[in-house]
This record gives sequence, C-alpha cells and structure tokens, in this order.
Amino acid sequence: MAEKLETGRIVRSLSGFYDVVLPDGTLTCKARGILRKQGLSPLTGDMAVVTRQGEKGMVEQILPRKNSFVRPAVANVDALVIFAANVNPVTEPFLIDRVTAIAGNKGVESILCVNKTDLDRAEELVRVYTHAGFRVISTSAETGAGLEELRQAIQGKLTAFTGNSGVGKSSILNRLCPNLALPTGEVSEKLGRGRHTTRHVELFPLDAETFVMDTPGFSSFDTDQMDIILKENLQYAFPDFGPYLGKCQFHDCSHRKEPDCAIREAAEAGDIERTRYDSYLKLYEKAAQYKEWEHK
Repeated sequence: MAEKLETGRIVRSLSGFYDVVLPDGTLTCKARGILRKQGLSPLTGDMAVVTRQGEKGMVEQILPRKNSFVRPAVANVDALVIFAANVNPVTEPFLIDRVTAIAGNKGVESILCVNKTDLDRAEELVRVYTHAGFRVISTSAETGAGLEELRQAIQGKLTAFTGNSGVGKSSILNRLCPNLALPTGEVSEKLGRGRHTTRHVELFPLDAETFVMDTPGFSSFDTDQMDIILKENLQYAFPDFGPYLGKCQFHDCSHRKEPDCAIREAAEAGDIERTRYDSYLKLYEKAAQYKEWEHK
C-alpha cells in the first residue's frame, strides 16, 4: 500500500527536525536524504509534502518557494520587519541597509521597526528611513506604543522579525501574542549586545492568516553570512535610488566615480541620504569581490 502524501507548512526547524502543520495537527519530521542531494534543505516557512511513519514523519518534497533567505534561514516571506534601536544596543545603519537591500533584491517588502522609543525616540533614524521610502513604525515593548500599527502592517502576511540581538524582537512578539511567553535576554551594558535568546527559527500564528517568524539575532559581525547580491543588481535593491536610475551619463554606471552620475549627485544634494549612499558603496565593494562562477 502506497504511503499517503500530505502537504503542510514547516513552522519550526531545529537540529534536523521539522515541525509540519497539517489539518489534524503538527507532525515532527526528518528530511529525506535525497533532498540534500538535490541541494535542498527544508526551511521554516516552506510548504512540504510529508508522509507519516507512526507518530513521526518524513519530508519527501519541498514545494517551489517564492523566495528564501540565508540569514535568517526562512522561506516564502511576504515582509521582513527589521528591528532597530538607538539605545543599548545601538543599531548600525549599515546593518539595516544590508538587510533591506537583501529583501529588496528578492522583491520582499521591508518594514523598519524602531523599538525602545520609551528610552530614545531615535528621531534621526526614523527621519532617514522615512525619507528613503520605507515604512517606519516606532514601538516600545515596555509601553505598548506602536504595537497596533505594527499589527495592522503585518496582518494577513507571513513575516520574519529580524535585527541585532537584544533589540527587542521577542519582547514585541510577546506583546503581540502574550500566550507565547518567549524568553527574552538582558543586554550587556559593557558590550551593548543582547544574548541570543532565539536559537532556532520558528513560525508563530497571530491569527488564522497572520504568521510571524522570530529569528536568531545577528550582529554586524554576521553580515558575511548573509545572501550575496550581484554588483549589477545592487542599485535596484535600494528603492530610494529608483527615481534616478537611467539618468546617468553612462548606462552601465556603477554610481561610484563616474562623471555625471545622477545617484551620486542626488546624494551630494541630500535627495538620497548620505548614509544610504555610503552603505551602497560598501556593499558594492563587497559584491565586486564575489565571483559567481566560483559558487556554481
């Protein structure tokens, strides 16, 4: 008798085991070795075809993804919420720009959540990213400010929460869904970094149509593990560059040193935020070192 095939969503990935939500409950599965041979590793957010083997199961197939990320290791994301703060720990703008560029390169909406505003309103951070065209929401896990706006922004979406450790992702998620009681970490005053309280990627339902992934926190030291963007695609990953693309003197302008570059002129005029342009230059330098053929 052939094994029955069932389809569900992976909501938790931990140490080679995958929790898959099916119509009658959650089934803990391992993955078939053939998936590894195919270069596929199941990710939280994947839609998977599974079979039952007693009380456990086996992931037989990963259905086509609309997108996937390396760090955080998630799939089928509708929006990425990047958490930042201007107080213990202070978030580096370059880290925000790196993550939003990765999301933009994959066509995923970025929402910037500026947290801990009860301690520091981070007005400059809010101004820069509002000017750059991102949706920016100011929140406080302590007071509850901004939580309703955030809830409305992610309604009906599969969203990944990400950001540097200690910035308050789990605290905000606990406020959005109190019955989760996720552990939260203290921030080291000396290092200005939080402890990694989230050690795996898990998807939580806020309602029947809204899912949130809380992902392990990262610091600026982890950015080399993130997805690579080819240098020729990088300009399109900065939405604030959009109005100026195609207006440079050279059609293949890298927007660094070429004459009559519309992007550089916009940055010098303040129409593009200088920190954003500086981040582009740093990312371009990193992307220029990437040899696509070496990673085939």
